[in-house]
Amino acid sequence: MSASSTYSVAVERIFVAQHFLTVPDCGDENDLHSHAFTARFEARGTSLNQHGYVVDIVEFEESVDAAVEQYRDETLNDLPEIEGNPSAERLARALADAVAEGLEAPEVDSLEVSVREDERAWVSYERSV
Repeated sequence: MSASSTYSVAVERIFVAQHFLTVPDCGDENDLHSHAFTARFEARGTSLNQHGYVVDIVEFEESVDAAVEQYRDETLNDLPEIEGNPSAERLARALADAVAEGLEAPEVDSLEVSVREDERAWVSYERSV
């Protein structure tokens, strides 16, 4: 396998959270509203553990579920880790940081979290683990 080869494991979760944008002139987006966010979590690494996994899927899901529960039914504007305008980009970063903090998988080199708040577009954040 070449040095540029990468394994990945991904899971998705859907959860509801609220926010209001603090950027001026965003119309209804400046009022408190809810989204059914879809978040995709992808762990990547170049090697496998003794069981042939880049990450055990059950352990990965536990870390993802713990991270998602921190934001489920919350108002994102009230959370210190989502400072400033509570954009989907900042939510993706906060979710990635929460998963990385709870993940014990030495083979995982990076984690990408993509978030969609509607049918139009995805945003994503990638970080080293």
